[in-house]
Amino acid sequence: MVGKLRAVVEELRTLGDPVRAEELDGRIRAARLEAGRGLRDRLDLYADGGETIRLGRHRFAVNTQPVDVTVVPHDGGLAVAVTGTDYRAPVRDTEFARTRRFWDQLLVSESPAVYRAEYLATSILTAAEAGREGLTLDGLRAAAADAGDLRELVRRFAEARYDEGYERGVHDHDATELLRALLRLHAGAGLLRYPPAARAAAQLFWRFGTAEPDRAGWTARATSLARARDRFGRPDRGAVPPEGDRVEAGDAIDRLHAELAAEVGRFLTDAGLTGPAGEAALAGEYLFEELSRPPAGFVTGAGARAMLDRFRRALGGPQSRSAREFDADLRALDGDLTSRHQLVEAWLTAFLATDDGTLSGYDLPEAVAVELCGADLPRHEAAATMSETVGGLLGAHPRIVGSALTLRLDETLARARRFRTELVPAYRDYQRRRNALVAAERDRLRLEEYRPRVMSAFVRNRLLDDVYLPLIGDNLARQLGATGDAKRVDQSGLLLLISPPGYGKTTLMEYVASRLGLVFVKVNGPALGSGVTSLDPADAPDATARQEVEKISFALELGNNVLLYLDDIQHTSPELLQKFISLCDGQRRMEGVWEGRTRTYDLRGKRFAVCMAGNPYTESGQRFRVPDMLANRADVWNLGDVLSGREEVFALSYIENALTSNPVLAPLSGRDRGDVELLVRLARGDESVRADQLAHPYSPVELEQIVSVLRKLLRVQQVVLANNQAYIASAAQADASRTEPPFQLQGSYRNMNKLAERIVPVLSDEELEAVIDDHYLGEAQTLAAGAEANLLKLAELRGRLTTEQARRWAEVKAGYLRARALGGATDDPVDRAVGALGLLADRVGGVAAAIGRAADRA
Repeated sequence: MVGKLRAVVEELRTLGDPVRAEELDGRIRAARLEAGRGLRDRLDLYADGGETIRLGRHRFAVNTQPVDVTVVPHDGGLAVAVTGTDYRAPVRDTEFARTRRFWDQLLVSESPAVYRAEYLATSILTAAEAGREGLTLDGLRAAAADAGDLRELVRRFAEARYDEGYERGVHDHDATELLRALLRLHAGAGLLRYPPAARAAAQLFWRFGTAEPDRAGWTARATSLARARDRFGRPDRGAVPPEGDRVEAGDAIDRLHAELAAEVGRFLTDAGLTGPAGEAALAGEYLFEELSRPPAGFVTGAGARAMLDRFRRALGGPQSRSAREFDADLRALDGDLTSRHQLVEAWLTAFLATDDGTLSGYDLPEAVAVELCGADLPRHEAAATMSETVGGLLGAHPRIVGSALTLRLDETLARARRFRTELVPAYRDYQRRRNALVAAERDRLRLEEYRPRVMSAFVRNRLLDDVYLPLIGDNLARQLGATGDAKRVDQSGLLLLISPPGYGKTTLMEYVASRLGLVFVKVNGPALGSGVTSLDPADAPDATARQEVEKISFALELGNNVLLYLDDIQHTSPELLQKFISLCDGQRRMEGVWEGRTRTYDLRGKRFAVCMAGNPYTESGQRFRVPDMLANRADVWNLGDVLSGREEVFALSYIENALTSNPVLAPLSGRDRGDVELLVRLARGDESVRADQLAHPYSPVELEQIVSVLRKLLRVQQVVLANNQAYIASAAQADASRTEPPFQLQGSYRNMNKLAERIVPVLSDEELEAVIDDHYLGEAQTLAAGAEANLLKLAELRGRLTTEQARRWAEVKAGYLRARALGGATDDPVDRAVGALGLLADRVGGVAAAIGRAADRA
């Protein structure tokens, strides 16, 4: 498959479509990386055949169902459901409601009345009768002589019908045995293979609804078409004739079948015989076969003849009073076919009620027709075995009793034909409607947005394995509940990730959601904005905010297997965040609005987790505060801060995360993690590291380039780490205690990756410093008036302050302190006046202290 896709990429480039070629090539590369990650995770994290995953000291169940929309039974109807969750929405489509009879049918090939192997066997026999799909009756009978040949024929036929649900070794076996029995019955039955009701309808039409010219014309046409069929076979449906016009409604025989069926149905309906009229379609086909072959006349089954004979004997014989009265009643109704049919049917039905069970009501329609048509309709008697019981079946179905199924040829073929011509098309229409409904709901719910997707540049490094995943595992054990005897039932809590941008908070949680099989509902804080304080979408100020509020309600509607992730909460209102307090404590309840109705969601015992992520600063540059009652219920972790004792692992994570950004180091991301650690030590000058200790065989040139790039990355790592520590320290300071302007240049993984992209093995030290200068000069442009102060602070952190820059940095800090002491340019004038007096008092106090020190020295 990958080879074919790469061939498509090259073909697209050849055709002059490089954009699509690059897009497809990128997807292939991303899929390869994800496959590699998945394999490593399966080896390192998963257990129990992939059913559980280990996060730190806890194991969690893994939902393996893909997130998708389906339709399921619910409260006596059907409901739209999201797999693996509690989401249920009743289907209110009135057109779809008309397909109710198919809601419990799982396969197109099987229903309570038809076993799928039975359907397969009759489909093969029908195709052979029509000379289609490369099958003939003679060919079938020849194959039936050898058990292996017939089974292989059935398997080939079934393989082309992959959507009909045939299990190899089960249904092909059963279909072979059933087909062999049908062929035996078919060989001796002749036209008795058509059911008595269809034959009766054809006889009534031919006797009472036709004139001699019509009979002669239909007989001639049927005879000629049958000879053509015997000589050349029949074309497959949809074949194109020589002149290029497509055949309408099949070939000429099909059209004559339809013509006769229409005439039979019209006559019987006009005569008020609605029961026989229902057999018109099959009666037209039977009539064609009867007219096209000798002997002239209509076949009469032994069952119908036996029923009439025993009926006459029950009346006392032809000369009995009851028989004469019955015949007189019929003569009195001469010319009224409807009444006569009703009378004969009533007498025979009453007689059958007294029978000992040897007669079958299935033969009743034909017996009525024989009695009504009398001697005016030519007939020929036929006796054949019509039933057989097939044992040793492997499948399961209500019609199978004790691994055996009884077949009556005419009933089986008629039932299967009705199933094939009426129910199968109706079921396929139901499937189309169902698929359209599912597709529409999938689009309406925007389900594609909630499937977690791990970034192609994601690297599961040591910091993640040793620190972050255990911390997240501890929190999720309280929220979701871990597997095993230690599972908590008092689920509660919140995971709160606070760090500067670029540390992979969203990527990390999306990775966790993907590995646990959770629906990842990400709510965008900036789209919500600080103006949204309600969970009612109708109160949202704009369409984008309304969409984000709806996501929260949708996550609550899903209920199970959900990770609700609120990103960049520093842009949202604390009043909105407070609404999550009851969800994050032991109550696990929350109010919401779904489709215009308020609801109280009870998530106790549900597999539902909440994670919030934010930046220490708001969009206005002010420090952000999480509501105290919410923070009290949360596990709060700063991904940009160094945990005690983990300094080396944290520093190494900058290198590991940057591997995919540098073309020289990118191959390392898919190799043994120990190689990265050894190469970093080699780049630091550790002489104890040898090339033969590496798991991968590196050529000398490749090893030299890797080490050269890593040396430069280690210098970048120092700068970025120092930046990160200064940023976090500045964010943690209260404004009242600052001695210098806030430092807002970031030292995140994102900065490290951007710098790693620009590093090549031949860079000199000065060129490397210039690369760092250029990067942060560009980053500082967004800080407007704060750019100068931040760049000077960065130069101080790097130890690259010139004398002029040091003087200017001192001036900036002094100016900042003076401005803060005066209350700032935008504060209230009274506050500024008080600030000025305070500054004056400090200065006077400083003078007094200086005088005192001088006096002491004197």
